[in-house]
Amino acid sequence: MHSRNTTRIALITGGCTGIGLAIARNFREQGFRVIATSVRPEDLCHQQLLEFELESYLLDVTDPATVDAVVGKLPGLDVLINCAGTIVREGKEHDPEIFASVLAVNLTGTMRMCQACYPLLVSRRGCILNIASMLSIFGSGRVPGYSASKGGVVQLTKSLAIAWAKDGIRVNAIAPGWIVTSLTAPLVESPAFREAILARTPLGRWGEPADIAPAAAFLCSPAANFITGAVLTVDGGYSVT
Repeated sequence: MHSRNTTRIALITGGCTGIGLAIARNFREQGFRVIATSVRPEDLCHQQLLEFELESYLLDVTDPATVDAVVGKLPGLDVLINCAGTIVREGKEHDPEIFASVLAVNLTGTMRMCQACYPLLVSRRGCILNIASMLSIFGSGRVPGYSASKGGVVQLTKSLAIAWAKDGIRVNAIAPGWIVTSLTAPLVESPAFREAILARTPLGRWGEPADIAPAAAFLCSPAANFITGAVLTVDGGYSVT
């Protein structure tokens, strides 16, 4: 990020809840103008959006028109964070139609946001952070679409890092471990599953959205100016056991 004498701007898709909201709060505390988006109107009423002076817009990453409308409102952009990729259809993703719908959000939607924001990022030599997953590393018999999409996010991250390095745009990703969010709430509430995750995680706990925010801030900061194409696991050690 090299913009000077102007307000730094961060756009965070899926930034109204969970991991995205924790990241949005962190960037706001750093003095960024933060635009958080969600596909669900009810998310725009989150109390923390008002409390932390976060701007919010409806945005469907599968709809080019709404993507262009939101991006078109921005006078510039320093950071794009793609958190709007947590669509899971457990037990249904072997159906090709459902498989495709998951990829449309998690993978194609990420690419659509990157491409739409590219001109703004070029002008400020900005950066992109994508949110991958533990299932970028491991397969899943229950959610093959989600797993494939998040594996694709990792390869997209590496590919755009190569393609856009000449423009001064860094592209990295975070692969969160098991984080307590509304998405994982049913799993946390299952004693057997919860304990299985704890038993495998060296740090002995589930993660919180606030555990992801500092890592995101680092990868989007000048301290990471020589880092691109990287995938940082933030998982309490789960992936190394």
